[in-house]
Amino acid sequence: MNLAGSVALVTGANRGLGARLVAELLRAGAAKVYATSRTPGAITAGSADSRIHALVLDVTDPARVTDAAATAPDVNVLVNNAGVLAFGSALGGDLTSFERDLRTNYLGTLRVTRAFAPVLGRNTPAAVVNVLTIIALAPAGAMAGYCASKAAAHSITQALRAELRDRGITVLGAYPGSIDTDMLAGVEMDKAPPEVVAERIVAGLAAGETTVFPDDASASAGSVYLSDPLKFERLLAG
Repeated sequence: MNLAGSVALVTGANRGLGARLVAELLRAGAAKVYATSRTPGAITAGSADSRIHALVLDVTDPARVTDAAATAPDVNVLVNNAGVLAFGSALGGDLTSFERDLRTNYLGTLRVTRAFAPVLGRNTPAAVVNVLTIIALAPAGAMAGYCASKAAAHSITQALRAELRDRGITVLGAYPGSIDTDMLAGVEMDKAPPEVVAERIVAGLAAGETTVFPDDASASAGSVYLSDPLKFERLLAG
């Protein structure tokens, strides 16, 4: 997809990977990027750039989502990046937190895509980018609820790809590994720089790919998954 002159909307754009995705889309030639956040005034990085338009959007709030689609009728690239993460095992994790993950990571992604599908359909060629995770493809036990919410988002990404294909809208699923952002602050593990992940996601979008493993760790894990899903599951289970 040619991103020169494109108009994008990025959810969860106030920090971390979302802020890097905004910057990378602009670097790729986007004419405008709607950078969204749940909190008014939270979009500060790069805000001096006239191409960035801050927009309040909570993906779990149907009214806010409807308003965003009406406010941004020129979007042809939708990036579903907003997400939350609750730690906890399948049997021991807090169900209220698991439900929050599902509302945000799965239903929020679907809600925003449904709202913007008519907008994207009027502005083809268009694309949806769903930021998922490599552990959407098999669970890591300490994040069972989060993994389940992302697995649901992975499944709906596949369903959306089939439904939107004939409307001139491509759907890209991005499956990063651990990223060095606030979401994993204090967790000791190897983490990819968010700027690297953003660069590879946008490069995959520009190349017309439908699946991207956007860092070295996820690329390695993704190759295992693609060759032997059960081996990948056992690998994550330890």
